[in-house]
Amino acid sequence: MGAVLGVCSLASWIPCLCSGASCLLCRCCPNSKNSTVTRLIYAFLLLLSTLVACIMLAPGMEKQLKKIPGFCMNYDCEALVGYRAVYRISFAMAVFFFIFSLLMIQVKSSRDPRAAVHNGFWFFKIAAVVGIMVGAFYIPEGPFTTVLFIFGTTAAFFFIVIQLVLLVDFAHSWNESWVERMEEGNSRCWYAALLSCTSLNYILSFIAIVLFYVFYTKPDACSENKFFISFNMIVCIAVSITSILPKVQEHQPHSGLLQSSVITLYTMYLTWSAMSNEPDRNCNPSLLNIISQIAVPTSSPVNTTAIVPTLEPQKSPQWWDAQSIVGLIIFVLCLLYSSIRSSNNSQVSKLTLSGSDTVILDDTPTAGGDAEEGEVRRVLDNEKDAVQYSYSFFHLMLFLASLYIMMTLTNWYSPDAETQTLRSKWPAVWVKIASSWVCLLLYLWTLVAPLVLSNRDFS
Repeated sequence: MGAVLGVCSLASWIPCLCSGASCLLCRCCPNSKNSTVTRLIYAFLLLLSTLVACIMLAPGMEKQLKKIPGFCMNYDCEALVGYRAVYRISFAMAVFFFIFSLLMIQVKSSRDPRAAVHNGFWFFKIAAVVGIMVGAFYIPEGPFTTVLFIFGTTAAFFFIVIQLVLLVDFAHSWNESWVERMEEGNSRCWYAALLSCTSLNYILSFIAIVLFYVFYTKPDACSENKFFISFNMIVCIAVSITSILPKVQEHQPHSGLLQSSVITLYTMYLTWSAMSNEPDRNCNPSLLNIISQIAVPTSSPVNTTAIVPTLEPQKSPQWWDAQSIVGLIIFVLCLLYSSIRSSNNSQVSKLTLSGSDTVILDDTPTAGGDAEEGEVRRVLDNEKDAVQYSYSFFHLMLFLASLYIMMTLTNWYSPDAETQTLRSKWPAVWVKIASSWVCLLLYLWTLVAPLVLSNRDFS
């Protein structure tokens, strides 16, 4: 009897999976908005593909991948098979989101027939993703991974910039929320909380700078690292001072040290991530090596030969390295934030709405979007008058995110044709450090733009 009920229940989901319905399992969905549910499902698909890519790097997985015809020919399967599997999974997701980005250009409301494709037909879209993934594993090697590495590096650069916009938006929202509560009552408590969080971010940034100088520089070497650390530190100090200048505060009353502290901490992460990809292993110690040096008692004689980092090339990408884990955490938080964030007056809405869109961003569902009593569909259509975000740009962001995940899981390593191993190379270092400079310049521009362009309304 239970099996019969289960089949009947599954049958009730079929219209949701194969039609323009907004939710995968209509009867199980909470009462929510069309724009939010759709973004969360796409984010879940990307996170699910990320999990599959992580599984490809698991020990012993190469034995299963060897069974794919032609996938392990002419190279050391154990060294590179997981790396190439991650590339093909990420390539499949990137192709899927890029096609949807082109398909959804200039969709203005849910009345557009293409909006039904964006918000529904989940069975066919999932089947398409699986089909592209399976087909990607049969792509001949040739220059495939080398070309995809170049595309992935470029796309990851732009996604890091998008992460900055999301972080700035989060910091602004955080600051505004606590300032409003501070003005409403119990000002000392909220002021102390605001000061504590700001101080914590700056303290962590200062500790990071000290550790960078200790472990990623040498007295007579590592000049690039010394420049990266010193330059980014000076710019972060300059940006922080700029954010509290009287002229800036006059035009940007909501700017402050909390936002600057978040940007400073994020810049320190990008600096560390860049130095972690430096080819010279003497200037790029592993996290295990750093921990071993810290753990050695100062009173005990130190065996320096035991803690010198190995100069052997990396045999296989280890996605559980510290920088990869931090990168994945930041990626997941930014992806979920961009999917859940209310669109009212946020940097997210400014990022995802094109300049020609003149819609009023309001998360309150329209009268026509209310679900009728007894209706199976529980997701409210709040986009009948105008879309709450640009469908095309949202898919473009997920396209960039797919390639960013590809680079993160493989530690930005590129294949070496001669040694059949994976190596860190300088292009990855410069892309990351350049992205940190672009992030700082963009944030600085948000502070000074109202002063420079006084005739424009930045409210």
